Amino acid sequence: MNANKALWEKGNFSEIAAYMRESGREVAEALGITPGMKVLELGCGDGTTAFPIAGLGADVLGVDIASNLVTAANETVAKEGLTNIRFQEGDARDLRDLEDNTFDLTHTCFGAMFAPDPFDVAREMVRVTKPGGRIVMGNWIPGDETSFVSLLLQIGSSFTPPPPEGFVSPMLWGVDGHIVERFVAAGISAENITTQKGVFTFYANDKSPEDFINALRTWYGPTMNAYEAARTNGKEDELHGRLVEMANAQNRSTDGSTSIPATFLRVTVQV
Repeated sequence: MNANKALWEKGNFSEIAAYMRESGREVAEALGITPGMKVLELGCGDGTTAFPIAGLGADVLGVDIASNLVTAANETVAKEGLTNIRFQEGDARDLRDLEDNTFDLTHTCFGAMFAPDPFDVAREMVRVTKPGGRIVMGNWIPGDETSFVSLLLQIGSSFTPPPPEGFVSPMLWGVDGHIVERFVAAGISAENITTQKGVFTFYANDKSPEDFINALRTWYGPTMNAYEAARTNGKEDELHGRLVEMANAQNRSTDGSTSIPATFLRVTVQV
């Protein structure tokens, strides 16, 4: 079994994506989409940013490794009767079903960064993007005290066994030097690679930060694994307490609802 596939098919990421819909629309609106643009949404989940991109008039293909999320996305397509968006299963490391020079924009929002073999991922994104097109990535930043997800993964990893030998942290996609190295190896000039910090906010008007942590505990693969490891070591309550404390500290809402901003790195590559 592909370990990455198993991780993202664990639980149900759609439950977490519910907190991401509003910011997903904001991300899509910042991409400069024009009608008829051909867009690949890589690591698309159930369509958090893919559907808003299609709503702006692009012709969108969403690709994700998790079959349950692809199924959920295609069910939405059928329900809404959409004709300019479709979803299929695929691996960001090997987009063998996609031809060279196909897309005006290859976009990934906290998706492709989690695939193993980052040099292969960069090469494939460059390969399927048209010359003159763009690749845009949204990546979490390691060790960033203003990034909820960075802190979430950092705390969770402190309760889990060390990763296997040769493991490459997905968070390195949030480090400029690694980004440049990977895309240069894929044939891109360094001057065509730019980065800029942005903010992605997790919203829920009717849920508290602790509700959000409970959703992550129940539905989000990496956090589910952290809780399972902590339970084995008799430290589940400690992990939960630390995560709830962190979420409350990061929350910007004052009425008991959830509004947690998370700094991320927007990577733009001119192909």
